[in-house]
Amino acid sequence: MLTTDFPKLIETLVKPLVRYPDRVNVTKRDSNRYHEYVLDVDPADVGRVIGRQGHVASALRTVVEGARNKRVNDKKIRLVINDHRH
Repeated sequence: MLTTDFPKLIETLVKPLVRYPDRVNVTKRDSNRYHEYVLDVDPADVGRVIGRQGHVASALRTVVEGARNKRVNDKKIRLVINDHRH
């Protein structure tokens, strides 16, 4: 059975996009319907991760959801980006 290390996958995708890759952190939260992965980056890098009109965040979510083995994981995967700018 192949299992994906989603926090490592998310970090690998996000670190080249940001100025402060050492501040990228992914934590997992489980809910009834989702496996939630919370992405924390430096406040200066939030815009880079979200992208214009959310295109980068949408692409990240697509790749992460596509890596899920739908036969094994019945819960969907949800990527949440913490916005500490406000």
